[in-house]
Amino acid sequence: MTESVHQLRPKPSDSEKITINLGFVDLGHIDLMVQEGFYSNRTDFIRTAIRNQLERHSEAVKQSTVRKNLDLGLRNYSRQDLEAARRAGEMLEIHVLGLASIALDVTPELARATIASVVVLGALHASPAVKAALADRIR
Repeated sequence: MTESVHQLRPKPSDSEKITINLGFVDLGHIDLMVQEGFYSNRTDFIRTAIRNQLERHSEAVKQSTVRKNLDLGLRNYSRQDLEAARRAGEMLEIHVLGLASIALDVTPELARATIASVVVLGALHASPAVKAALADRIR
């Protein structure tokens, strides 16, 4: 008996793809380090370099995160969260360093009625309609 598994909600990605342009000499140096066994591949080298820079500047980043009052990591806003804010007469200030996610069942009208501003350093996942409704509030 074969059972079908249906995914009710797509799992959000824990990363986002970026593209960078490197000079040929820099790329050659990376390839040499991979070939010599320092890194498993180009991506491993680039991730390690980025993490090293983030660690190098971690104290400044921490201070800036506190100063800008940013939530760190993953922050989900469900329809229930926004409906509760509307019942309470509150407007949300979404300030996230990481990933801010607004549930797919949130309507553009509910988003406009409950979200005063959106500042996301990282990625914002929301339906295209909600992003369009909040376009003047996203910085």
